Amino acid sequence: MKPEISVIVPVFREEDSINVYLRVTVPLLEKITSRFEIIFCLDPSNDRSEEKILNARRLDKRIKLLLFSRRFGQPMATLAGLQYSTGQAVIVMDVDLQDPPGLLAPMVAKWRTGYDVVLPKRRHRTGEPWVKKTISAIGYKVISKIADVRIPPNTGDYRLMSRRVVDELVKLKESHGFLRGMVAVVGFKQTTIPFDRPPRQIGKTNYNRFLGSLRIGFNGIYCFSTYALKLSTMLGFLIAGFSFLLMGIYFFYKLMGWTILWGNPTLVILIAFLGGIQLISVGILGEYIGRIYEEVLARPKFLVDRAAGFSKDN
Repeated sequence: MKPEISVIVPVFREEDSINVYLRVTVPLLEKITSRFEIIFCLDPSNDRSEEKILNARRLDKRIKLLLFSRRFGQPMATLAGLQYSTGQAVIVMDVDLQDPPGLLAPMVAKWRTGYDVVLPKRRHRTGEPWVKKTISAIGYKVISKIADVRIPPNTGDYRLMSRRVVDELVKLKESHGFLRGMVAVVGFKQTTIPFDRPPRQIGKTNYNRFLGSLRIGFNGIYCFSTYALKLSTMLGFLIAGFSFLLMGIYFFYKLMGWTILWGNPTLVILIAFLGGIQLISVGILGEYIGRIYEEVLARPKFLVDRAAGFSKDN
């Protein structure tokens, strides 16, 4: 019998979190339904994460493992879990309990009333540095203004999706794995549940607090909007207009016989400014070309070395 609920848990070097996660999450899932599966999607690591997952599987066959041939990263691990899941509702969550398992029952309740996507929405981000909070706040505002689809602010990958949403997601060809944007592209009936995100209690994060947020933000901008290209073009026209204005002022000074006070410092500043603008524009263009290159290569999003729990042999 197929499970009613599939839980996707990306894992990398989380040996201290796995048993605690299962001890908290499994009883909560059992209160909702006995028909569930927990799929750990493991990037190979030099700790005991794989051993602990397999030990837990020996005690509970509802616990399953996808082990990849190399590290593909959390976005691809999540997509692999979605592809292998069979539940009518699929939940993506972190293993470190910062995605509160206590929200599982309310999320499932919302799904059972007819929603296809249920998004926990963060009210507070306890324990995170102010720099990351600032980057996230600015990033969400920028993405909400320029993205071609509406990506709800203050939401992460923690979410519930119905089977028809997951089936459409796995058909998408994008190689970036930006789940928040991909779910927005698919659409269907969505709702949110507000919550306060707790600080990490177990182990150390493998996520870069600063660069990770920037990377996610750039994926939202470059993969779901061409606004950066338009902005580069508009900036080019503005600078060209400024140069014509400057030329007119220069010509007027010449006609009037006035002394032009601008010298080498002004030229150096203008050249540096124009050079910087050109490099930024080339960089923006490069981001789009790089993503086109990745899509054209059409490399596998992930390669599974071992799948425990997905056949009679495991």
